[in-house]
Amino acid sequence: MLPATSKLCAAISYRHLRNMTGLRRQAAMAISQELSRLASHSPGPSTWIHQVRRRSSLLSSRLEEKPFSEMEMSYIKQGEEALQKSLRILEDQDNWKTEMVAGNGDKVLSKVLPDVGKVFRLEVVVDQPLDMVYGELVDNMEQMGDWNPNVKEVRILEKIGKDTVITHEKAAATPGNIVGPRDFVSVRCSKRRGSTCVLAGMSTTHGAMPEQEGFIRAENGPTCMVLRPLPGSPSQTRLTWLLSIDLKGWLPKTIINQVLSQTQVDFAKHLRQRLARPVPV
Repeated sequence: MLPATSKLCAAISYRHLRNMTGLRRQAAMAISQELSRLASHSPGPSTWIHQVRRRSSLLSSRLEEKPFSEMEMSYIKQGEEALQKSLRILEDQDNWKTEMVAGNGDKVLSKVLPDVGKVFRLEVVVDQPLDMVYGELVDNMEQMGDWNPNVKEVRILEKIGKDTVITHEKAAATPGNIVGPRDFVSVRCSKRRGSTCVLAGMSTTHGAMPEQEGFIRAENGPTCMVLRPLPGSPSQTRLTWLLSIDLKGWLPKTIINQVLSQTQVDFAKHLRQRLARPVPV
């Protein structure tokens, strides 16, 4: 999974940086207000957006569970920002264009956003229950390189609380090495709200992973995956993957569009193969 480097809490006043309790409350209030704002901008938001928004107040209590450092709080805010931006993009159903439709019905759509650029949206149904899909994508994310040929390696650099991680990901070379070696440093947050899971992320920086020789440091985000049980069939999961990425370097847009669309379709295929493997006893 290919997960624009954001500024670290630039808008927070010095007074609140000294008062971490105030900072946590400010972050929780801002997130709650933003999710509430989504409701007023759409006459009929999807049920899963309602679920995320309805339980957003739980964030405040989680932020109070332990004292986070200023840097940790900045990463938490970046993860929440990625989630908020992703929800706004997915909530707007207008002007999506079909990029690719696979024989099994898997579909890739795209649209161009003024402040983000071109984004891609994968829509698939996986014949596995939500918990199994969630476990593979979140709990076992460092094993993704074992089953997804488009990913060479995923490594967790830092865990922050229950929901936020910083990762380093190396993308595998494309056929013919058309794109060349890319890597990413991302902040990711995972939220479970009722029967809906949202896995959101965006590029960041981390002291443990400066730019690597031989790799172009690409940027992604906002990006997210939304997992929901298929209505009437809880043993199946509807997966929506929003992908926004800047591969950097000089690459024709036609090649980028083709590579990213195919990457999403391939991801769904390899995920199904992974989930269909026999479970070790």
